[in-house]
Amino acid sequence: MKPFTAPVDDIMFTLEHVVGAPRLNSFDADLAGEIARHFAAFAEGVIAPIDAPGDREGAHLVDGRVQLPAGYAATFAAFAEQGWTGLTAPEEYGGQGQDAVIGAIVSEIETGASQAFNMLVNLTPGHIRTLLNFGTDDQKSRFIPPLASGRWLGTMCLTEPGAGSDLSRICTRAEPDGSVWKLMGEKIFISGGDQDISEGVFHLVLARTGAAEDGVKGLSLFACPSALEDGTRNAVKVTRIEEKMGLHAQPTCQLAFDGARAELVGEQGAGLKAMFTLMNHARIDVALQGVAQAARAHDIARTYACERIQGRGRTIDQHGDVARMLDEIDAAALGARAMAHLALVTMEAGDDPRLLDVLTPVVKAHCSEAGMRASETAMQVLGGYGYLEEYRLSQVYRDVRVAAIYEGTNGIHAMALAGRLLHLENGAGFDAFARFLDAQDRTPGLVRAQSAWKAARAFLETGIDPGPVATPFLRLTARTLEQAVWARMAAAADRHPAPHRIRRAAAFIARLPARAEADLAEIVGG
Repeated sequence: MKPFTAPVDDIMFTLEHVVGAPRLNSFDADLAGEIARHFAAFAEGVIAPIDAPGDREGAHLVDGRVQLPAGYAATFAAFAEQGWTGLTAPEEYGGQGQDAVIGAIVSEIETGASQAFNMLVNLTPGHIRTLLNFGTDDQKSRFIPPLASGRWLGTMCLTEPGAGSDLSRICTRAEPDGSVWKLMGEKIFISGGDQDISEGVFHLVLARTGAAEDGVKGLSLFACPSALEDGTRNAVKVTRIEEKMGLHAQPTCQLAFDGARAELVGEQGAGLKAMFTLMNHARIDVALQGVAQAARAHDIARTYACERIQGRGRTIDQHGDVARMLDEIDAAALGARAMAHLALVTMEAGDDPRLLDVLTPVVKAHCSEAGMRASETAMQVLGGYGYLEEYRLSQVYRDVRVAAIYEGTNGIHAMALAGRLLHLENGAGFDAFARFLDAQDRTPGLVRAQSAWKAARAFLETGIDPGPVATPFLRLTARTLEQAVWARMAAAADRHPAPHRIRRAAAFIARLPARAEADLAEIVGG
């Protein structure tokens, strides 16, 4: 199996020279590069070695508590000791005070080394951000330091058996009990719902404080630690661990709250607003999971193809169809990263929220599917060996597959784009996206893709039902954005350590605008 190698040069090239991260006051390219290289060494040497064994062993429920695979506790202890748990936490709460861009660099590298490990530790920055925005001063002082130090790891408790993406159907209730609240109900699909590598688990729970007919306006957000102040366990029980296709080392739990003591975070009835602070960043993190696995798939496939000899002493990377597949995987990974980083920098800059409204669902869906396609194509490069566990591509696919499902299925994001955002503020998000496209280098590929996108937007604005064409419209929007970011990357190719590689991938993308026109034909024809 090809050992994991973090794509630090690609990450820094995109941030510095493609998406404009230097315009952020908090971004220091030298510091970011230093942190990226330091964490890459840790991820390659400490996190990556536990990934494949952890996938084989899996997490287990023993006497009501979750046990993670061998090596996870020691790896997390080293991770916390080096301060990675508090990387983006404010210094006054024991963190290192770095920004979300630094956090995203670490998150992508972490996922490439082990998506299961990433899923265990990477909700912490979002929890801290939510507490900073909505918690009281007392809650910040009590809850943020143990999260920053790694004493606690967090969960996001939204989904219920009868309430998946429709949060208005949430039934878990919160009842006041003196100065605290008590939670009653069941949550499912809770990543890291319990584990044995941190001292405690910090649950952020969306629960109903209003009447059922209030819908999402009757939901509030609660902080529910796994242990009470006197050290006794709170009334939160793991009822099962789900048997999943992938992410075997990451326990996806069903949780029962049986009078669990909790504290209100933010205003009563405003829980969804607070939770979206966590969810919007999580969606970009999911996009980066797709990016990381696409890059990992390319690294495995390219290494194999450059060594595998077949036919007159040539390695198979010199065969036309294999070369095409390698270019496709590389271009997908590089382009998806640029799209995700663009959304991230736009979020952190805060100067174009309507553009961010469009970018977030597009990059979440596109990048997650890029990871899936890349792993499938890489399997094809390896032929029969790609189908074996030995080369890890099967695990790459099994792990990344869920990225198209969680944090809102890609179909839901397509409907948000083609339905809600089409009409929100008279299409202000689409207008912002059009302005962004107009400001890019007018490459032939971008001109053709943008023309198709404009025609599709006009067709949607005639008042047709967006449901049947929402997915091809999101796909068309993503293809148009992809052409835009590749126009930037091609122009900046000389800034990359391997400029010929960037130009080769850009040339591959330049041949694809006909796919955007095919999406338009599907939309109009449908």
